[in-house]
Amino acid sequence: MKIHFIGIGGIGISGLAQYMHFKGHEISGSDISDTVITKKLRNLGIKITIPHCSYAIKSQDLVIHSAIISPDNPEIIQAKEKGIEVLARREALLKILDDSKVYSVAGAHGKSTTTAILSAIMDGSAIIGAESKAFGSNVRYNSKTDVMLFEADESDGSFINSNPHCAIVINAEPEHMEYYDYNYERFYDSYKTFIKSAPYRVLNAEDQFLSKLVGEIEAQWLYPSKDITDIEFILINDEPHTRFSLKNLGSFNVWGFGKHIALDASLAILAANKEMDIEVIRENLLTFKGIKKRFDIVGGKKDSVIIDDYGHHPTEIKATFESVREYASLKGFDKITAIWQPHKYSRTIDNLEEFIKCFEGVQELIILPVWSAGESSREINFKEKFKRYNLTMADNIKRANNTITVIKNKENLKTLDKGLIIGFGAGDITYQIRGAK
Repeated sequence: MKIHFIGIGGIGISGLAQYMHFKGHEISGSDISDTVITKKLRNLGIKITIPHCSYAIKSQDLVIHSAIISPDNPEIIQAKEKGIEVLARREALLKILDDSKVYSVAGAHGKSTTTAILSAIMDGSAIIGAESKAFGSNVRYNSKTDVMLFEADESDGSFINSNPHCAIVINAEPEHMEYYDYNYERFYDSYKTFIKSAPYRVLNAEDQFLSKLVGEIEAQWLYPSKDITDIEFILINDEPHTRFSLKNLGSFNVWGFGKHIALDASLAILAANKEMDIEVIRENLLTFKGIKKRFDIVGGKKDSVIIDDYGHHPTEIKATFESVREYASLKGFDKITAIWQPHKYSRTIDNLEEFIKCFEGVQELIILPVWSAGESSREINFKEKFKRYNLTMADNIKRANNTITVIKNKENLKTLDKGLIIGFGAGDITYQIRGAK
């Protein structure tokens, strides 16, 4: 087929586009601007049009668009005038994944890590919402098996259409509530629909919502507080690893620091163990090397380390911050500096009290302007709300070698080159902290 993807620069849509490209379809796409992702797609031979325009639609058989694309997009209008089928991503999943044995990973946070761990353990194709360092991409294609390791997205309800053979749910915390019209019953019903549609389920029994389904739904239930024991944080070749015991299955080592890493790995192990020998799983788990932008060590020297982390929800940041403290202690660093770029006004305001708490233990907190992700600006008094911290409000940061300069009103406020420095956010902070912007 000839398939055109509108919004192809997004991580989710780009994953589907690459997967269909590898399956032999003729792929094209468009977005509002060039990005690292669109450049990578061009290198694969995929034709990309910048920006969106009607002439990108020619003789395609199918047009797929991301959730944020509006009905008046010129390419959607042109496709409909030409009689070409137009599907939102959530609808398209039914076509794309209908012949796959899908291990579908859902949750408000931890999805990318869990899916990437699962892709290290199991052979199969994979579509992840972040780049796995093990294979240098967010997509892996394996034509020899129908197994698909898939990061399912609840933000537009599309996880319901992921055709799960195995439903893996890390947590079901309310997120992206604007899609669900802030209707919590609708939100939780979507999770129940997703879980019940899978013949095999692996679920975190201690999540507030999922715990209510124990006894109602047959599943492989994980009780983290008693099933995951002997957790310790170690350095292997100077890289962070978590060692833990799981149920009666023995001890495992996984890249990364934190109880949340042990939880993510445990869910992946239990999902794979239905069809794989536990010793093979234990060995394969060692090939997981983390994912880009999740506790991603991007620089440093003897007396410093720079970390980029995608965390943009307070639960994510809090969990990562526990890992940061452990890592700083093992490395002998006295100072931790956090640089936070809030992501979306709605998320920041909805979770403001939890955001205030999640940086406890930081010696210095630097807050950058909100990355709006297309939302209208709203007033948030960060200076007042976060006054308990050693706080600096800044416009941006710049990195040269292993030194980060903090900038306000185009003037250099300070430099950071000692201790552990970590950036949090899902916006362009990843490029700032890596020195790419």
